[in-house]
Formats: sequence, C-alpha cells, structure tokens
Amino acid sequence: MKRDHLAKRIAMSFFGVIICAISVGLFKTAALGVDPFQSFMAGLDSLIPIDFGTLYMITNAVLLIFSLVFDRHYIGIATFINLFLLGYITDFSHKFFSGIIVDPSIPVRVICLLIAVVIICFGSAFYMTADLGVSTYDAIALIIVNTWKKGKFQYVRVITDLICVVLGCALFLMAGGTVSQIPTIAGIGTIITAFFMGPLIEFFNVHIARPILHK
Repeated sequence: MKRDHLAKRIAMSFFGVIICAISVGLFKTAALGVDPFQSFMAGLDSLIPIDFGTLYMITNAVLLIFSLVFDRHYIGIATFINLFLLGYITDFSHKFFSGIIVDPSIPVRVICLLIAVVIICFGSAFYMTADLGVSTYDAIALIIVNTWKKGKFQYVRVITDLICVVLGCALFLMAGGTVSQIPTIAGIGTIITAFFMGPLIEFFNVHIARPILHK
C-alpha cells in the first residue's frame, strides 16, 4: 500500500513538472512576462548561446550544490525531475506554441497569459501535494528562513524573486535587448505569478490534487 502511495506521488510529481513546463512555454509565447526565476533564465538564455533545456539544467545543478551544502532536507525525487525535465519540455513547448501562434495580437497574447497562469497553478498543485522535494530555486528561500533563521518566508521569497528579475533584466540588456523589450520577460505575467498565484494553487490543491492523492 505504501509503495502504491509513493508511486502515485512520483506520478503526480512528473505530471506537475510537465504541466508547469508547458505553461512556461505558453508564458514565453505570450511574451508578457514570466515568473521571477524564469525572468532570470530568460536573461541568461539571451546571453549564453546554448539551448534552453541544457542551460536550465546546468543552472539548476549549480543551485543544487547550494542546497546540498547547506540543507539537503528539501532535495527529493521531484527536485531531480524538475532539474532534468522542465527546461527541455519548456523549450519544446515554446517552439510548438510559437509555430501555431504566429505573430499573435495583444488579445491573443493576453489569452495565452491567462491560460498559462491557470495551467501553472494546476501543475504546481500536483507538484506541491506530492511533497517529494522542491525545485532548487524554491530551496534557497526555505534554507535562508528555516536553516539560517533569517527573516520570514514571504519576505525572503519576495527579495529572492526581485533579485531574479533584476538580474534577468540586466543580463537581457547585456545581451543586446532593449528597455522596451523588457516587459516580454518581466511584465504583467511576472507580477501575477509573484503575488497572485497562491489562492488558485490552493483551490487546485483542495479540490483536485489532494483528493487524487488520498483516493
């Protein structure tokens, strides 16, 4: 029974990561801003000439070292699922959506953004409910708060998110991007994901993810 329960949690982790990756691909297609960590990744991606999936894996491997050094408690199966899969699925999804949504108008981009927000919250609910480890980026704020006892999580997370956005924009400009293009990686979508996703994730947690886990 316990083995079946673990298998279900692993399956939920895979499902959650895949759905989140697809949503990030849609966020990038909407070009109205992505979540704070992906803002950093977008800036890095514009500067370093390797494919996004490989870049994402390398970056998260570096962050993984931080967690392994200071607190391994937050590292689990889902951490590695995220590390190895999310970047490549995001890259594939972005190319797929860009191929079928060519030169989208503002209304189409807004629709893509709204769909992406719902999808990422849905996927996050499964990923979080499975409780098999967090992403290497999420672990940073948790270690600062729970291991180093520095501040409250909501404030530390806002600070780490702001650092990601600022670094992402700086890297984007260093790569030759213009100030007018910054809202494509740090825009309204970034604000929504940073401050307003919680209630929707909790809705999916309560009504879908947890009932599936405990069924």
